[in-house]
Order: sequence, then structure tokens, then C-alpha cells
Amino acid sequence: MIGSKWMIACLGFAMAGIAFGKEDAGKEKIGLVSVTVYYATNGDAKAAGEKTVAVPQETAERLRKEEKLRFKTYRMLGQDTQALLRSYESWAQPLKPSDEVMVRFEAQGKPTQQTAVLDLELWLARNKTVKTDARLEIDLPLYVLGPEWRGGRLIIAVALVQERKSGK
Repeated sequence: MIGSKWMIACLGFAMAGIAFGKEDAGKEKIGLVSVTVYYATNGDAKAAGEKTVAVPQETAERLRKEEKLRFKTYRMLGQDTQALLRSYESWAQPLKPSDEVMVRFEAQGKPTQQTAVLDLELWLARNKTVKTDARLEIDLPLYVLGPEWRGGRLIIAVALVQERKSGK
């Protein structure tokens, strides 16, 4: 008898937890954030490895406009897009499965259709290296010059992106 009452109580708590999770407005997705890691070098781009991808000419030109980001060659190492939640932090892991580059972000207020203000942290090798407030605009990345790597530099781009409608 005691066993069945205990089981009913546990089931009740479990159901309450499930119902509470569904009603948590803080988990509402209010945007999307994309994090891309680029390898930039004036030397041989093959040093980045065979799994890298050439960046579009438009991106390369945009990077070259900034003196500190100006390099001969750019390669994309990885990319991750994660939901921006109303009241919770999110993590992007652009070099999956590696956790060598991680970006933590959290909304500061409700974003508009074109902009969002984020609490943003860049983690390299499990150490927080940058913490800032960032005002992001749709498809206008914030570029962070990262550490030296394989004879070049890492560049981390964080962007607010528009959600693509399914079927389009």
C-alpha cells in the first residue's frame, strides 16, 4: 500500500514538472544566433586542414575592410546556429565535436525584427577570453580576432540571422 502511494506521488511530481516545463516562457525562441570560425593567413591556407571550406568572396572582402582582419586567405573551419531564448543562456559550438571554441550568449531584453542586444562571452580552450555586451543586427556579424593558430589567426563571427521559413 505504501509503495503504491509513493508511486502515485512520484508520478504526480513528474507530471507537474512536465506541465511546468511547457509553460516556461523563458524558453521561448526569440531569434537565431550564428557563430562561424574562420582561419585567416598570409601563408599557406593548407595548414588549416583538408576539411576547411573557402569563404565567399563577399565575406573575404568584408573582412579585408578591417585592418586587423586583413589577410591574404580565409577558410571556414566551422559554424553553428543556436536559438536565442527569452530568459536563458545559449551556447554555440562551431567546431563540433571540439569544445575549443564556444560562444555563450543571452538576450538583454526582447529583440526587434532587425536587432538584439546580447550578453556575449567567447570561450577558448575552456577559458573565458572575451565578455561584452553586443548589439547585433540581422546578417551583420560582429568579428572577433582570435588567437594565433597554425601559422594564421582565428576569426570568430557572431551574427543575428533571420529564421528561414520551411519550404522556401
